[in-house]
Amino acid sequence: MQRKQTTSCGHEGSLSEVGVELRDSPAALSISPASERGRDDIQEVEDDLLERILSRENLNLAYKRVKANKGSHGVDGMVVDELLPFMKQHGETIRQRILAGEYVPQPVRKVEIPKPDGGVRQLGIPTVVDRLMQQAMAQELNKIFDPDFSKNSYGFRPKKSAHHAIIAARGYIEQGYQWTVDIDLEKFFDKVNHDKLMSLVARKVKDKRVLGLIRKYLKSGIMMNGVKVKSEEGTPQGGPLSPLLANIMLDELDRELEKRGHKFCRYADDCNIYIKSKKAGERVMEITTGYIEEVLKLRINRSKSAVDRPNKRKFLGFSFYIKKGEARNFIHKKAVERFKAKVREVTARSNGKSMEWRKEALNHLVTGWVNYFRIADMKEIAGKLDQWIRRRIRMCYWKQWKKSKTKHKNLVTLGIETNKAWEFANTRKGYWRISNSYILNTSITNKYLEEQGFIGLTKRLSLY
Repeated sequence: MQRKQTTSCGHEGSLSEVGVELRDSPAALSISPASERGRDDIQEVEDDLLERILSRENLNLAYKRVKANKGSHGVDGMVVDELLPFMKQHGETIRQRILAGEYVPQPVRKVEIPKPDGGVRQLGIPTVVDRLMQQAMAQELNKIFDPDFSKNSYGFRPKKSAHHAIIAARGYIEQGYQWTVDIDLEKFFDKVNHDKLMSLVARKVKDKRVLGLIRKYLKSGIMMNGVKVKSEEGTPQGGPLSPLLANIMLDELDRELEKRGHKFCRYADDCNIYIKSKKAGERVMEITTGYIEEVLKLRINRSKSAVDRPNKRKFLGFSFYIKKGEARNFIHKKAVERFKAKVREVTARSNGKSMEWRKEALNHLVTGWVNYFRIADMKEIAGKLDQWIRRRIRMCYWKQWKKSKTKHKNLVTLGIETNKAWEFANTRKGYWRISNSYILNTSITNKYLEEQGFIGLTKRLSLY
């Protein structure tokens, strides 16, 4: 059942970011809700855990989540739409192989995503079959681990989100903790120590078959240029199981910080500790760095970690400031630049996309961005971005019209006097310069763009 698929990839050229959810995206990969029974009723001895992971009910739920998350293909080329018919034909065989301990996960497909501040983020995309199995495992394991996670952990957890982390951070700042110990873990998902992680998982998971399967996924390897490379450390960022494993690993850090009485918020590998003075912050940074590197066997990126005021640091795309004793948020400049880069990609005049495609892509991008950053003071930046986006849309219309006759016809249709339309249709000025001209501003008006379905950030913001 591990044979290479010959199906084509239908997602690789799509607008989605390689088809997997990133950790600072507003729609990050969800895990099924934790058991409502409470901590005391969760048995730590789970000898039938693998059977429950492979139950029809759990696999059906896992399939729905994998399907909803869409995502790109793995090394075998199989896309999400092909998963259901494949599992109908081969699912029972795969299930029996897992129960017998004979199943071997395929290597993950390596993908590099550019970071806004330079460098790349390494993603490892499992095959859709392995994503299904990882999701099924995450759903059951989450019931065991999540109830005991720290209340200061907000990433990839049921009923918690980045917004909850930001609101909690505001509370600490308002209480007088107005220095931030901003800790950046260097390539966390690539550097997780397998033995350390497995020892933490084994504290609660007693089904050795499940432990063995997790170990196989950790060591499944990476496919690079057609060659399988062994993975001796790390948990590939891009699989459904990785966020839970990260929380299991970093829960040790949470407990250490709580034991020391610190005020902090952690979202996956982003951790900010709030302190009352710079001197205390520097001491906390030194002690915490030692714990992370010596006990957890992880590395701190010292060039990106710092002790500073919250308004000079970035946490989940937000920065903080105080106004009349109230902690508030503004959007960090790097988050704005990342958004603008995506808009440029959608509105690039040379990408050959239709205006209908651009409209849908822009509206999707704008809706997600506003939904995530709406808790910040963003009215002013929303207005400025709207002006800039409308100018780029006008540039795309001008490029799409191409010929002088077409430009003249459309300008006249939009209310421009015919002689003036001819004059402009034959101009030699560049596309970007024309996009801010009086003629296009009075023909392709803001109202016209809204009627065509281009909805700006300010309009979206007003709906909340």
